[in-house]
Amino acid sequence: MNCKERIRALREDNDYNQTKIAQLLNIGQRTYCDYELGKTRIPIDSIIILAKFYDVDLNYITGVSNIKNPFPTK
Repeated sequence: MNCKERIRALREDNDYNQTKIAQLLNIGQRTYCDYELGKTRIPIDSIIILAKFYDVDLNYITGVSNIKNPFPTK
């Protein structure tokens, strides 16, 4: 899975709609939809917000790893 597939799967697994996640990121629903479709590249700060929100590490959310580790804490 790549990043766009992973963020969609995480959203659907947690029963959130695109509008809810777009509000979390302070963007429009259409922009978030474009992230999931791969039409627009997701900014790294948004990826970090999503990783924290879903409590998964960046390797998982970006598709580098299939192991769902929790977001690291300091």
